[in-house]
Amino acid sequence: MVTALNNKLFKSPKILWEEKATAFLVANALPKISGAWKLMLLGDGSPTRHLQLLTNHETKIRLISMQIDPLFEKEGPREIDQLKEPLIRRQVWIRNQNKNLAWAESWWNSQQVSQNLKSKEEPIWKNLTQDRSELFREVDSISIVNSNWLEEEFCFEGPFWSRNYRFFRNKKPLTIIREVFNPLLETWLGPSGIQNFSNLYSSSSRPRNTSSII
Repeated sequence: MVTALNNKLFKSPKILWEEKATAFLVANALPKISGAWKLMLLGDGSPTRHLQLLTNHETKIRLISMQIDPLFEKEGPREIDQLKEPLIRRQVWIRNQNKNLAWAESWWNSQQVSQNLKSKEEPIWKNLTQDRSELFREVDSISIVNSNWLEEEFCFEGPFWSRNYRFFRNKKPLTIIREVFNPLLETWLGPSGIQNFSNLYSSSSRPRNTSSII
């Protein structure tokens, strides 16, 4: 069992719009996303490694909290029922040059998390690849999200690109991950095109100033 940290979990960002990842792999009527952002959102590589390659600086994480999650059914992705309860939720900032370039949360079975996240202050991909065992990453959905606390930490006004994906080991889901990307990444990736999706959700969907801590 994982001992809860003193820090509290953030409430998951509000989803303004969401679409299955497979929709972006075929011709459709959705607005276009640039190639660089498609690779970041839909690619099966490690985002922490991608950010390190883009910036030429080491990418690290800052652990926010890691504890039993009583709200996984309410706030977790639809694939959350594929994990065996009880579930641990882990939230981190993905940082580079002392800036929060992304935020991520992940859900784990409480027994498997101890076996697979032995270095809790390291990125997930470093933990899972230490033993060179085979892993498979599947991106499930792309979404546009917003929250007041993300705007404060990113120092940008939302909304923000987000994605959900799963890691599989031995054909079984190991963890489910949600990532949200800072618009600062446009410095290296170019325009994200997120404004082209604004007509797909209501402007009234902007989150109000409510408590951000669970």
